[in-house]
Amino acid sequence: MTSVRRDEPVRPTKRDEVSAAGSELIGGPIGRRALLGTSWLTPVRVIALVAIGMFALGMVQKLPCYNGGWFFGATSQYTHACYSDIPHLYAGRGFAEGLIPYFDRLPGDMEYLEYPVLTGVFMEVASWMTPHGGTIQHREQIYWLVNAGMLMICAAVIAVCVTRTHRRRPWDGLLVALAPAFALTATINWDLLAIALTAAGMLMWSRSRPLAAGVLIGLATAAKLYPVLLLGPLLVLCWRAGAWRAYGKAVAGAVVSWLVVNLPVMIQHNASGFHIREGWAKFYTFSQERPIDFGSIWLLISQRTGNPLENANTYATLLMILGCGAIGLLTLYAPRRPRFAQLAFLVVALFILTNKVYSPQYVLWLTPLAALARPRWRDFLIWQGCEVMYFLGIWMYLAYTGNGDKHQGLPTEGYQLAIALHLLGTLYVCAVVVRDILMPERDVVRRDGDDDPSGGVLDRSPDAFVLGRTYHRPRHAVQFEGAPQVRWGAVRD
Repeated sequence: MTSVRRDEPVRPTKRDEVSAAGSELIGGPIGRRALLGTSWLTPVRVIALVAIGMFALGMVQKLPCYNGGWFFGATSQYTHACYSDIPHLYAGRGFAEGLIPYFDRLPGDMEYLEYPVLTGVFMEVASWMTPHGGTIQHREQIYWLVNAGMLMICAAVIAVCVTRTHRRRPWDGLLVALAPAFALTATINWDLLAIALTAAGMLMWSRSRPLAAGVLIGLATAAKLYPVLLLGPLLVLCWRAGAWRAYGKAVAGAVVSWLVVNLPVMIQHNASGFHIREGWAKFYTFSQERPIDFGSIWLLISQRTGNPLENANTYATLLMILGCGAIGLLTLYAPRRPRFAQLAFLVVALFILTNKVYSPQYVLWLTPLAALARPRWRDFLIWQGCEVMYFLGIWMYLAYTGNGDKHQGLPTEGYQLAIALHLLGTLYVCAVVVRDILMPERDVVRRDGDDDPSGGVLDRSPDAFVLGRTYHRPRHAVQFEGAPQVRWGAVRD
């Protein structure tokens, strides 16, 4: 085995041809005589500044809507591809009237706020910072600006957490900071809050702090449902490594933090006893009752066949269960225990691909996970390109269907192609990640001498339970000359 310095940082311009080519814009790949770490512009600070700059460009892209597209014209916000839920829900969910989410009933069909509690708190805090004078249009503009400022902080937190999760690969954080789909969709909704908490939870797990990781994952689940899925990969990984104590701490932290946030809103007491508050349950009932929607495989099938797919909930649930079973078997049969980030990406991608809706902002969920699971620019940019095409496709389709007889935009067949493109883009990254799991020598993280830098207590731990063969030198896989060989499960000098 070749000795590898565990503290030596990985230089992407030496490992990734796309990164090396892109570095020509700033003077070319870093040289071997470069003095690293001698400037205040550390990788973390550079990447945080880049993330804030890209977020600001995403805000600029929304200017046509800010200046009128959200308020005037049936399809202006679609033709300019600058739609956002935030200004519309300021009045639509009672914040303009000072109604309290989950407690006050809303006028209209949506009786209560249909978001999890921590997201509702985020929205409410933004409404407190929005002046209550002036026209409703002006107040909606300010509300969007306030939310954008708060979400910008979340974006910076995400970039920093991804940068610090893999100690020897800080520059992988640029994948998140420079992701075009991330900038375009960051202010469509409030997803960045849950993503920031999830990224912080993964950072804590990578630092072998399972209790803190669990607390943050529980808070993230109180803001959006999907972060709870990360406890599934941790279960099978800790099973294979025998790290039950760490997993128990993570689960306990997640349960307690979720209850602390939700119980004050969930439980209602009256003369007949304690009950589940109807407003709190709205998010869960709405998710169950909503029909198939934009971007999903189910909408594509429904439009192509004319079948309304009324049992889509059942189909999606069955596929999710089967997919999770397959991921569990993959974990236990793989020649080397998969990295936490790889399984986290796969399970969240599975949830999105089988869901009744695949909204354009769901790319935000996957972006930090993709950067950690497959930190290679070529694959990342292929996927991002597919998502950018879908981002444009859905707004042009809504412009086409909302323009009456004018039909200016993308017809149904074109939109179906856009759906297929972004589904295939996500499946492509899933396939590459699965290949890396089955052939660890193809994993760019492990080729550089690491085992599982996001794994915390799992990193370099020996297997306690495995169904397949443990790692062996591949006979037919491609060999990489000069790549350091890693002795997993052993401490190296």
